[in-house]
Amino acid sequence: MKVHDAKMDAIILGGGRGTRLTPLTSPRAKPAVQIGGKYRLIDIPMSNCINSGIRNIQILTQFNTASLHRHIFRTYKFDSFSRGNVSLMAAQQTMENTNWFQGTADAVRSYWKDLRRIQATHYVILAGDHLYKMDYRDFLQSALDVDADIAIAAKKIPKAEAEEFGLMSIDENNFITDFTEKPSLEYLDSSEGQKWHKEGEVLISMGIYIFKKEVLEEALKFDGNDFGKNILPASIKEYKTIAHIFDGYWEDIGTIRSFFNANINLTELNPVFTFYDPDYRVFTRPRFLPGSRIGNGEIKNSLINDGCKVGHAKLTNSILGIRSIVGNDVEMENVYHMGADFYENEHHAKNLPPLGVGEGSKLKNVILDKNVRIGKNVVLENRRNVQDEEGDFYVIRDGIIVIPKGMVIPENTIL
Repeated sequence: MKVHDAKMDAIILGGGRGTRLTPLTSPRAKPAVQIGGKYRLIDIPMSNCINSGIRNIQILTQFNTASLHRHIFRTYKFDSFSRGNVSLMAAQQTMENTNWFQGTADAVRSYWKDLRRIQATHYVILAGDHLYKMDYRDFLQSALDVDADIAIAAKKIPKAEAEEFGLMSIDENNFITDFTEKPSLEYLDSSEGQKWHKEGEVLISMGIYIFKKEVLEEALKFDGNDFGKNILPASIKEYKTIAHIFDGYWEDIGTIRSFFNANINLTELNPVFTFYDPDYRVFTRPRFLPGSRIGNGEIKNSLINDGCKVGHAKLTNSILGIRSIVGNDVEMENVYHMGADFYENEHHAKNLPPLGVGEGSKLKNVILDKNVRIGKNVVLENRRNVQDEEGDFYVIRDGIIVIPKGMVIPENTIL
């Protein structure tokens, strides 16, 4: 059977509370967090679907959904000729179920009455907060070639990173023989845990699955609310399950450190992930902003998005999101400035610093969320080398300073 003989639709999981990305997830859902200065994490699986020819997409959401729903509504509109459809399926209480989503599998189970009506032969189930490029047609074909009931995208990583993922063992034909969720390093080093790794590497689940439609319906009847913890281990014992080995770049944006590194990497000359790919475009909401204006500054290995105003400043390995304002004599190194939702005139915010970064300020290893106001001569460099701390106007995670959305930092502040 070939891909064109099957019909695969997509289910994108909107994610949980995203507590490890706090404070970026305090005002928004995790898939709505901005990446690269103009995109959102949800744009990655959405673009993968579009580039893979998938036009029927269901998005299941629950936490802080307002900005995520708004972005999807404004961005992804198919016309009458493409026959595409994007459905938002928010957590809801019904006469049969008064609970919110209890996990990834429970989210799909809650809407199965609607999903089963869709004329599809297969469902690809995706996370809304991963960074990668994949043609899901290749993924589906690997399942069709062996008539697999379930396919799981898999990747080899160092054993030291295994604690955050589900691990698989496979036979010589890539059929999955066993599955375990987030084992400890102590277990992997034990005699029993030796079977999960080879030459210092483990095979992890990427949290991307393809199910035959009828198999998914039966698998959801297994006990438990999570695919990784409950449904997949039970399904592997009952259904023909294959691993689709993926050797490209993939990052689970689960922590402030991984989020920061993924963004700063975009400023490199040859980044491991790039938005500069005419053959595999990443889509996002179109905006009608003017070109950015750069003063007499010094800019090295940095990305500057639409509608920015930069004075006589020095930028190194930094990203300026849309509508970012940077004053004179500012120095920014390894900084991700998400920008702003609006411009303001001189009378917009009296008694407050203007939007953006005030003149004379110095920032290093910092994430600025949207609409922040940094006064003049502010220093954000983590001079005390703190790893984790929360203050009145900042959060430090893994040594990285994060300024929450809309925060005001008075002039001459030093951190």
